[in-house]
Amino acid sequence: MALSPLDIHNKEFSRGFRGYDEDEVNEFLEQIMKDYENVLEENKALKSSLKDSKEQVSHYNTIEGTLQKSILIAQEAAEDVRRNSIQESKLIVKEAEKNADRIVNEALSRARKIAIDIEDLKKQSKVFRNRFRMLIEAQLDMIKMDDWDKLMDYEPESELLEIAADRE
Repeated sequence: MALSPLDIHNKEFSRGFRGYDEDEVNEFLEQIMKDYENVLEENKALKSSLKDSKEQVSHYNTIEGTLQKSILIAQEAAEDVRRNSIQESKLIVKEAEKNADRIVNEALSRARKIAIDIEDLKKQSKVFRNRFRMLIEAQLDMIKMDDWDKLMDYEPESELLEIAADRE
């Protein structure tokens, strides 16, 4: 059984002829020495255990710090990706709107040009129709002329026929 500080303090030695009984004092000192050695060994073991525990806590604290930094970096990276995605989507939408405006403007321009071309073709068609009508009417007028009847009644003179025959 280990001695407590109170036991050491309250220990009374019986008096012998020359003072305290040497054997009793020596036995008590031996008991104190053994107990003190045990305390020192236990203290040493506890210190070693404490040191190991501190090292583990330090190691775990380091891991925790690294994990927290990693989480922060991952969160920042995710935020950057999100911001970049939003920016890129805005740029894509802007570009699409520009292209849509350009396509619509080109289509309107083509539609105007086609409308103008149609109007020009209508005018040309009217002009052609009027000229064609005038040509046909002129031809009909020519057919209605009396000159055709005169041509049918015309008989070449025999002298001219002979001259033509001689030439051949």
